[in-house]
Amino acid sequence: MKKKLILLFLTVLMASALSGCIFIEKDSLRLGSRNNTESIILSHIMGQLIESKTDIEVLYKENLGGSSVVWNAMTNDHIDVIPDYTGTIVVTYYHEEPGTAEETLKMTKELVDGDDIVAFDTFGFNNTYTLALDEAKAEELNIVTFSDFAEHSKDFTLGAVFEFIDRPDGLPGFQKEYNLDFKDVKGMDHGMMYRSISAGEVDIINSYTTDGQLQIYDLRVLEDDKEFFPPYHALPLVRKETLEKYPELAELLESLAGKIDEEAIQIMNGKVDNDGMIVERVAKEFLIEIGLIEE
Repeated sequence: MKKKLILLFLTVLMASALSGCIFIEKDSLRLGSRNNTESIILSHIMGQLIESKTDIEVLYKENLGGSSVVWNAMTNDHIDVIPDYTGTIVVTYYHEEPGTAEETLKMTKELVDGDDIVAFDTFGFNNTYTLALDEAKAEELNIVTFSDFAEHSKDFTLGAVFEFIDRPDGLPGFQKEYNLDFKDVKGMDHGMMYRSISAGEVDIINSYTTDGQLQIYDLRVLEDDKEFFPPYHALPLVRKETLEKYPELAELLESLAGKIDEEAIQIMNGKVDNDGMIVERVAKEFLIEIGLIEE
């Protein structure tokens, strides 16, 4: 019995040591992303660029959750680099009033600096909230703007991602600004919205302007005529401590500034969501296309 106990103890000890080796993250760059296609694509664009130009080992921490989950992981030193959005940072994380695109970017850089994070210039596209409904229905009711839709909102069921329903820059303020009164609001994952509106389970959805699914569904994207939603320009965020450890990251991430416009990111989102391509391939093809890495 005594020998068996000693053997069991040694087995557990060896397993623990091996486990420590497997999960050790020393000298690795932890690159996080939200639980949506676009965030994962952006993380792989940054990660593959870093891997191709340096000897840094990149650990992808994908699908961490919504924006607040990823932000908490960043500020608590669980991840080192993330893609994020100016409007989200200013309004959701710091509860400040946004301004123009330039003003919101300036505020973003100043605010995150206080949390020992560096915000780089934007990738080049603005991914803002919008509403999308069946093109034929929009044509029938002559709905082009959010204000047009407000006159009919009581007859529509909204399909919205859970985060949009609760965010201060989401549904609560949006309903108040446009005096919207939906027949019902159904929370769902982003990937379900387009299938739900196609199946008639909802009448209108809170899509994003860069959604790849907009390429294949016959939907009309409505205009935010009162400019309620702030600018949501995507950009890289890096912890200062990480930049001190890997100063070469600055030049690499700066090289992505202005390289991704709305059309480019929507096409990449579509390749993943509509065509079933893997994110790694989509990111690599884009980096080759813009000449930042070689094939």
